[in-house]
Amino acid sequence: MRIADLLRSKGSNVATAEPGTPVRVLLAALAEYNIGAMVVMAADDSVAGIVSERDVVRGLNEYGAGLLDVPVDDIMSTEVFTCGSEDSVDSLSVLMTERRIRHVPVVDGGRLAGIVSIGDVVKSRIKKLEEDQQQLEAYITQG
Repeated sequence: MRIADLLRSKGSNVATAEPGTPVRVLLAALAEYNIGAMVVMAADDSVAGIVSERDVVRGLNEYGAGLLDVPVDDIMSTEVFTCGSEDSVDSLSVLMTERRIRHVPVVDGGRLAGIVSIGDVVKSRIKKLEEDQQQLEAYITQG
């Protein structure tokens, strides 16, 4: 399965933030959209970083309660691993496992095309296993 197939079923909407967005606004958006990370976009519409719940926790350790007024670019991860829509879900799962990351922006032609979470990858794997099981059962029962 390709990333494009996964995006077709889940959608390609991506919640984004600007680098100067206060963490307080980020947290409200994470809660509103029930998501764990947001892509931070540079002025030229390229991916500047990604900020996740993990980054917020680390920021709390560093800034304390003052974190709420800190801009997201002070706590975001700037080393962003991306994938393309033609990449395989299997290769993405390897990247996520090896790099211990849970959210990967999908970039095609330098433009943000979606985002994939580890939950999306797991869901696609479960769906594939169920399809394989159904095919095996059909094969066995048809003799």
